[in-house]
Amino acid sequence: MSKPEIEFTPITDIDYTLCPGDNPLIKERILATDPVGGVATRILRYEPGADSTELGVQKHEFWEEVYIIEGSFHDLSLGRTFVAGEFACRPPGMPHGPWRTDEGVTTYEVRYHAQAED
Repeated sequence: MSKPEIEFTPITDIDYTLCPGDNPLIKERILATDPVGGVATRILRYEPGADSTELGVQKHEFWEEVYIIEGSFHDLSLGRTFVAGEFACRPPGMPHGPWRTDEGVTTYEVRYHAQAED
């Protein structure tokens, strides 16, 4: 991976931007990114009432680890609500979402490509 070297930095110095799909209620704060590999570490924020139905079920070509910092959201495909303190580790191709939240949710996410085994 070629994410940049970053020493401790207040994340409040990094602005939130709209996520792909341009829903104004779904924003991300990119903490570190690998522009070549297309992976990032980010804080994802769904504001109260956010719904990602129009994006459909998500599948990625990378690993994704997600920790819910605060709030909750509901996976519409699974029919399950996930809350603060829960963690997911998704291998490439694992379907998830779409999501809806009434109260809002903030997650910490790390995305990466697996290293080839020797």
